[in-house]
Amino acid sequence: MPLIESTIAALALWAVIGYALGSIPFGMVLARIMGLGNLREIGSGNIGATNVLRTGNKTAAALTLLLDAGKGAAALLLARLVTGHEDAAQVAGLAAMLGHCFPIWLGFKGGKGVATFLGLLIALHWPVGLGACVAWLVGAALSRISSMGALVAAAASTFLMVFLGYPDGLFLGVILTLLIFVRHRENIRRIKAGTEPKIGKKTA
Repeated sequence: MPLIESTIAALALWAVIGYALGSIPFGMVLARIMGLGNLREIGSGNIGATNVLRTGNKTAAALTLLLDAGKGAAALLLARLVTGHEDAAQVAGLAAMLGHCFPIWLGFKGGKGVATFLGLLIALHWPVGLGACVAWLVGAALSRISSMGALVAAAASTFLMVFLGYPDGLFLGVILTLLIFVRHRENIRRIKAGTEPKIGKKTA
């Protein structure tokens, strides 16, 4: 029983650490530092890289993309390095994703989680992560819609885990995929209606 309790306590600790890292709203921080305004009042109001791009500042958008991806990867890799256990790593990674999507500092109204999702996959098993990035590029390039790329990448990721030999991450992959689709439910409606903004468009 003490071993079980200590294991649960350790997983809970890494969940808190992962959530704290994931909840840092880099898009909003960079927008303020670089004088781009309040992201909540720009474009879709989202805090992610796609909406930062709508300010017209490609540097800020690129930095947001890298930092949002990096925080998810950092949470997972840190837990893996310190504990040596994949369970702790995956818990920290999932918590980072939840922190980005539902940050306590922003009233649990965060981003869509695409960059964090891709960063997590690269850290979890890099062939799967790179495959998902390629899927995003293909989906986005063909449709010129960022959210379409995200949906394609999310849908592909679970299959990639099977085909590229990482079944241990399948459960986490399914949860992340479902979360991406839930966070993009409004985008899916707009895609169906033909009103979803194209990449680089400054207004939603």
